[in-house]
Amino acid sequence: MTTSIGSDRELLADHLAGVTGAFDELFRRYRDRLWAVAFRTLGDRADAEDAVQEAFLSALRTRSYRGDAEVGTWLHRILVNKCMNRMRRARRDPVTGDGPFDRPGRGPDLSTAVTSRLALDGALALLAPEQRAAVVLVDALGYPVAEAAAILEIPPGTVKSRSARGRARLVALLAEAQEGRR
Repeated sequence: MTTSIGSDRELLADHLAGVTGAFDELFRRYRDRLWAVAFRTLGDRADAEDAVQEAFLSALRTRSYRGDAEVGTWLHRILVNKCMNRMRRARRDPVTGDGPFDRPGRGPDLSTAVTSRLALDGALALLAPEQRAAVVLVDALGYPVAEAAAILEIPPGTVKSRSARGRARLVALLAEAQEGRR
């Protein structure tokens, strides 16, 4: 049996019922959006690809969808959890160097735009994982606070406060980086 195009909930129900291709269609619908969230959260293409793959594998294998959120929100929630786990592991098991600016591809560049982007990515990497997730979802990717709250499974007020604290920390970190370049 193969799947036809349907709603996300219908596709997930078809997948759980064993319909061939149903999950493939969900993957096609959400892979780019999930990759954008992972990349902005983790700041590294390979890590983002790995996190998206882990999230889709978890969703593929799970039977935990309760139907209380949209399928897209559920997939985003799985992905954000995978990203936050990666960030926590990276803090516990740092690679070589003193921080995010020491990773390959994070060094200075002649272009002002690239330098600014690297500074922002580096500053984002220094935020607490919870603040980074809120800032990325709301400020970088433009999710409404209510949707970000559903993805993160926290109240909207918590998203707002984490975003505000994260933005304030970003301003301070970027100012420090700017001072260091002078």
